Amino acid sequence: MGFQPVYVVDGARTPFLKGRNAPGPFAASDLAVQAGRALLIRQPFAPTDLDEVILGCASPSPDEVNIGRVVALRLGCGHRVPGWTVMRNCASGMQALDSAMANIQNGRSQLVLAGGVDALSHAPLLYSEAMVRWFARMMQAKSIVQKAGVFARLRPAQLLSPVIGLLKGLTDPNIGLLMGQTAENLAWRFGISRHEMDQFSVGSHQRALAARAGGRFDEIVPLVDGQGQVYGEDDGIRADSSVAGLGKLKPFFDRRYGRVTPGNSSQITDGAAWLILASEAAVERWRLRPLGKITDSQWAGLDPAQMGLGPVHATTPILQRHRLGLEDIDLWEINEAFAAQVLGCLAAWESDEYCRTQLELPAALGSLPRARLNVDGGAVAIGHPVGASGARIVLHLLHALRAARARRGVATICIGGGQGGAMLVETSE
Repeated sequence: MGFQPVYVVDGARTPFLKGRNAPGPFAASDLAVQAGRALLIRQPFAPTDLDEVILGCASPSPDEVNIGRVVALRLGCGHRVPGWTVMRNCASGMQALDSAMANIQNGRSQLVLAGGVDALSHAPLLYSEAMVRWFARMMQAKSIVQKAGVFARLRPAQLLSPVIGLLKGLTDPNIGLLMGQTAENLAWRFGISRHEMDQFSVGSHQRALAARAGGRFDEIVPLVDGQGQVYGEDDGIRADSSVAGLGKLKPFFDRRYGRVTPGNSSQITDGAAWLILASEAAVERWRLRPLGKITDSQWAGLDPAQMGLGPVHATTPILQRHRLGLEDIDLWEINEAFAAQVLGCLAAWESDEYCRTQLELPAALGSLPRARLNVDGGAVAIGHPVGASGARIVLHLLHALRAARARRGVATICIGGGQGGAMLVETSE
């Protein structure tokens, strides 16, 4: 049986809030609940009519490990609607969509709320292994004398040097590289200059600013914190971003020879994004008016040290199945984990050597039209809450296609650990 399209009925996301070296105002479940409530309240069906809730999250807090179920209950879906969590690093939100599609296609579900969330500013600080062992010895000590002896061996540096959980999460355990170091690999492989990266990043901010001014982020629903403060828009987009300004920043991942800086990388961000997916039967039953449909999806694996090229490996099979070229896609969303990573993907498709040796193509696939890529900015400007980004780019792509009166788009994302994910979408007629 071929791929059966699944309809995207509606969607919503929170503003993406930049992490500022301290926990942000919202926990991950709060983000998902506020966006989900705003989305569900405008539907003709009740939350209890959903067949399941699937939420992608790369870094759930210890008290919300199955955050999908936690959020489903808080959204009023009731005890009978299953809620579950998926994790595929940067593509967790896209994996939630893919899992929902699979269940719809095999008939187990008709109407699914799926999306992604992460509150990366709440990533924990961890004790070092040496400190954990010290706690263990203290717990084992029975007498006051024994405890005093253990306490005397405590070194202040053990307490004052916590392990940053986010950095551990962004480090590949198989190759020992931070994700930014894999972006450096692509910059060197394809000869991408620091100026090119910074120029691309400035463009991301400029496109996002233009989209905001033009009302093209209407999928955003505002957040309200416990003190009544309203957060209405992405707060990492900078009107003052310039190549000259970014040029003053020092490389972060390779301080001596590197080109990747915080300014040409995606931002550490908190945010959530949801989509409602439906079968054709559900669309007819509830008289829904879909935004569009997902017509194909693909996952791929590659060398973790080159993980940023995942979109190339995931998208190419889709294009081949549908006999499409890069120029046949009306709009593209390539998640901007790093400017070097997006530019590396474009260079890989243009490379005869890469396409022949890595994709088993007879020649280079060609050039992706830059004017069709991330037309409203990307994660360098908007932010990259890891679990949410895969869902965000699919949702915004559908909105962007409709605004442009275009038909077909590809949303694709690189994945830490050496993977890529891609989805082909079409707008509804």
